[in-house]
Amino acid sequence: MSSSKATTEGVRAADPNPLIAELAKVLPKDYKFTVHHLSTTPTATDCLCYPPASILRASGDVKTQSKERRPSKELKTYCEKHFLTVSIGAGKGDTSDRQVLVLGLEIYIYSTSFSTIIFVSKADSTGYLNLLNLPKGTPSPIREVTACFVAFLVSNRRRPTKQLVVNLFARAQSQYLFPGSVKNSGKHVLDDRGLVKWWCRVLNTMFESNDYSEIRKPWDGIHGYLVIPGLDDYETRAFLPRTGSASTNWTLGDPLAIMSPYTKDPATFGRDIHLRSLIPTYPDDPKARFIEELEESTPQKVKLLRGWTTPKTLDQFWEMMAFRQECSSGRLTGFIWVVFEPQNMSNPATTSVGSAVVLPTTDASSALTTPQSGQQETTKLAAPATLSTSTMRPKRQPKKKKKKLSGPIVTRKPRFKTHHRVQFPKLVETKYYSWPENGRGQVVLNDNHYKRAVELLLHLEFGTLEQAIASTARWTKDVNMGKNWALEVVGQRAAAPPPTTSANEGTANDLSSMVKRKRAVSEHASSATTSSTPPVNTLGGGLIRKKAKVDTSSTTSTSADNPGQGGSSVAESKPKVNVLGGGLIRKKPKAS
Repeated sequence: MSSSKATTEGVRAADPNPLIAELAKVLPKDYKFTVHHLSTTPTATDCLCYPPASILRASGDVKTQSKERRPSKELKTYCEKHFLTVSIGAGKGDTSDRQVLVLGLEIYIYSTSFSTIIFVSKADSTGYLNLLNLPKGTPSPIREVTACFVAFLVSNRRRPTKQLVVNLFARAQSQYLFPGSVKNSGKHVLDDRGLVKWWCRVLNTMFESNDYSEIRKPWDGIHGYLVIPGLDDYETRAFLPRTGSASTNWTLGDPLAIMSPYTKDPATFGRDIHLRSLIPTYPDDPKARFIEELEESTPQKVKLLRGWTTPKTLDQFWEMMAFRQECSSGRLTGFIWVVFEPQNMSNPATTSVGSAVVLPTTDASSALTTPQSGQQETTKLAAPATLSTSTMRPKRQPKKKKKKLSGPIVTRKPRFKTHHRVQFPKLVETKYYSWPENGRGQVVLNDNHYKRAVELLLHLEFGTLEQAIASTARWTKDVNMGKNWALEVVGQRAAAPPPTTSANEGTANDLSSMVKRKRAVSEHASSATTSSTPPVNTLGGGLIRKKAKVDTSSTTSTSADNPGQGGSSVAESKPKVNVLGGGLIRKKPKAS
């Protein structure tokens, strides 16, 4: 990181940078990373929600109200875009010329006079992070950088008495920002279920991690919301982080009713706010495409009077979203919100929404018209009673004759475009947005140049390592007209020591020792067992019937000598019948 301050328009001072200090705290110790942070100025954009209808009262009679409705004025909304990339060295030794991108994040910040919404648009990796050969058990730098950057924007975009919301929808794809990166075998592509769980763990660090305790202090409350169309509450609960406080920090539902400014000002917009005025729409959003179809299929008068014909409630809307192409066909799409409630918020929506609708031009216009009217009056008073026509006509100025060129022709050097011209807003802090210097990117562009920079990245190739290195070099040079705008980061987080067991804790449980095996019985144990058991009754020799043994050799010889007496020899070989003795026969007693 260079210590000299850049004076070129659109490029901020390189040192110090608060983002680099925050990233160094979460990255592994003594590992070098290169960060490129690109952002835009706050630009006026379309309102995220459709405005509700305003009731026209009949003049003269307060009791009578006309049923004619017209849409109210949209909230004035500003959008600020941020793009963050992280790269590492792809070679040994000095790797300043061989950098390869490993992570890309695109975030939009929408701000009104009511609230600020930080929308995570895209996040993607190339899979070349394994070139660092991090030790086993090191926290993932991709997850740590993502959580740190979102928390950094939350800290720098906080406005007193203004609500702040972090919003995203998780939809699994093989590649978002780096074309061809799916060909890299080292890229770990999460499925839809794994991606929703990953984002919940990333945002859950703002609730429980000690690294972001300072960010939680200025807020009155922080709460997370999760909706997965097509799943019930029992199935959705499995996607939340498995921590002790997850059940209190997360709610299975949406906060759209508390996010909308129209529900906080019933005096201006009424108490019956239709569904179309509660759901915000973002670029490349599945909700936006569904809402577009509902708007096209419903007449204008019906929308203003009763809203959409169907759905009528938020539960019906999410139920119908489950049958959309983005949320069906075996894929899941998770919608996640984290709502930050400001401290000492005494009904700020009533004042903020009203001030957002009324443009601050009344005082300026009156200040401008008053001198003009006074000037006209003094002019009339100072004018003479009779004016001749000659004095009213302006005098014609003589035309200047063109000078004849003579002499040698001197060529002029061409002017090269060395930097992007950006028109910064005159005010940094307004009631519609906050644009502090610490929260800006290293390079600040206007909206057109920002789109060109992102489009350039989407037309590069990251299939192989050499292609990724060449694409990284081209993108970093073209964005800032060939000037260096990289920020070097050296990690400071020490690796967690392996868990050690003390003498009191004992060793780890070994399940193999719990298997019971049959042991050999000793003579002493067998004798003790025999003596303790009662004696067994044994039968006498006369009661046991034994099978008579047949002498085959004598039988064979006898039958061979006397073949005609074979039958007698077989009869003699049969066993004799045992006759019981007289003492063994039980006689029936005679009846007297």
